[in-house]
Amino acid sequence: MLFQQLASFFSQLEKTASRNQMTEILADLFAISPSDEIDKVCYLSLGQLAPKYEGVEFNMAEKLVIKSIARVLKMETKQIAQKFKKIGDLGDIFYSLRPKSKGSKLTVSDVYQKLLIIAQESGEGSVERKIRLTMELLNSLDSLSVKYIVRMPVNKLRLGFSDMTILDALSWMENGDKSLRKELEKAFNVLADIGKIAKIFKSQGISGINEIKSEVGVPIRAALAERLNNPKKILEKMDGQCALEPKYDGFRVQIHINKFKTQSSKLKAKTQNLNLFKEEKKHFVRIFSRNLENTTHMFPDIVQAVENLEIENAILDGEAIAYNPKTGHFLPFQETVQRKRKHQIGEKVKELPLKVFVFDLLLLNGKSLLLEPFKKRRQLLEEVLAKSRGEEKGIILTKQRIVAKPKAFDEFFQQAVGEGLEGLMAKKVNAVYQAGGRNYSWVKYKAGMKSELADTIDCVVMGYYRGKGKRASFGIGAFLVGIMAKDKILSVSKIGTGLTDEQWKEMYRRCEKIKTANKPEEYKMDKNLNPDIWCKPELVVEIEADTITKSPIHTAGLALRFPRLKRFRDDKKMKEATSLKELKKLASLNK
Repeated sequence: MLFQQLASFFSQLEKTASRNQMTEILADLFAISPSDEIDKVCYLSLGQLAPKYEGVEFNMAEKLVIKSIARVLKMETKQIAQKFKKIGDLGDIFYSLRPKSKGSKLTVSDVYQKLLIIAQESGEGSVERKIRLTMELLNSLDSLSVKYIVRMPVNKLRLGFSDMTILDALSWMENGDKSLRKELEKAFNVLADIGKIAKIFKSQGISGINEIKSEVGVPIRAALAERLNNPKKILEKMDGQCALEPKYDGFRVQIHINKFKTQSSKLKAKTQNLNLFKEEKKHFVRIFSRNLENTTHMFPDIVQAVENLEIENAILDGEAIAYNPKTGHFLPFQETVQRKRKHQIGEKVKELPLKVFVFDLLLLNGKSLLLEPFKKRRQLLEEVLAKSRGEEKGIILTKQRIVAKPKAFDEFFQQAVGEGLEGLMAKKVNAVYQAGGRNYSWVKYKAGMKSELADTIDCVVMGYYRGKGKRASFGIGAFLVGIMAKDKILSVSKIGTGLTDEQWKEMYRRCEKIKTANKPEEYKMDKNLNPDIWCKPELVVEIEADTITKSPIHTAGLALRFPRLKRFRDDKKMKEATSLKELKKLASLNK
């Protein structure tokens, strides 16, 4: 398929705000996409070159893209930069300056390969090579195609849909409705590669989708927990008995290991000049975060620990938490989060060692365990770690207690809180692993849940207001936060109290890094709440509050009473913020 055709579909998608229309347009696009290109069509439609877990980044700042555009248009870089500051969209700028150009015969695969080569350029002289290769690509494409190409490296394609809409569209392509969405999503939950799902569906149909199983190296979408603030209600939801485990306040880690596979990537550019994927004689180990990011390079200590386990291959689910090597005490999340970094990793390994508490086993020696009851998965996990002496090697089995009475529940809860932990996770002993699901098979019960509000709220910082008086020296006096509702962010609270001086300074510093001249498209709010400075939807914060009330002002229809900042959630992305549906559930627990 010609890339020019794909750009035409992008143009249609950009012009509609209707989710159903987007689904139908994508279905038409997938219908004409060849089975050997549909995976690339999916990635490019999301502004990516690969699924998130592959970690393939364009590594091109706005300045490099601006310089490439300026050279192609034979203009001064300064001129393009000024237009960008005013308009904020490199694609629109290029199209306005070169609205007409000859058609291009480059296919989707041609363009994809060229973009992949640009992304993988590194080392000495890579900046100029990236600019040269980008210029060559832009000069070989029509202007409509370029409009979308230049948005991708700066993460501004934003056609308004996500992986879930793609699943709807695949169903629509086949049946003319969303009737196959459930089966497609089930497959995506256990094999989180939207391109691979599309390719299998296009070539093998729903029968191929139903045969999909989890694979070492491809993340499984994490099971998530519901909230309840009463042990008696939790036990009722779990048929009178549940497994209790400590809730650790660290990084969710999904660990994949295969001792018969080496550490090389399957994603390669077709070029003789790039020798980027040398085989390393090490076991294949991958560590994925809650939001499917590949974080392996950040945790060499976890890699070393899991390599010593006596297993052929496995997928483990757990939590990594930093501790003080002198006292053995667990450290607060804000210290643990310092391990999430790209540089000086070795120093942080020594300064902030981790303990990995494993609580589930999702695959063992080639066999998926997702459909096995939790008690059987736990039994196999105990056997694996006992045989391997896992605790000696840094992989620790999470403590567990089976309880059937609220009194026993509360005793274990008090013990966990006394050890400085967040609380407990209650798990249904006969439940299968609900990949990508949030239901009452898992329920979290945290310290503070006995107050009116049953949990904290993860919010997106939408912008901030300049300070007055003492706050004037901080540069910030209040900030606006929102929650997710599909692809929109709805305002839920304006926060002006409950922060220390240091937190105000840190909030200002972080907001300054992501400020933007224009209101982001995702934001839906009352104009009377418009902040002085808008922020891109990139900063997630955890907010405590006394309760949730109805609100005629905030677009969520709900507001937080006496909100206060608990911490910055550097481990979470915008789409992991609390949803409107979740907030309504929390509000119902108040009653």
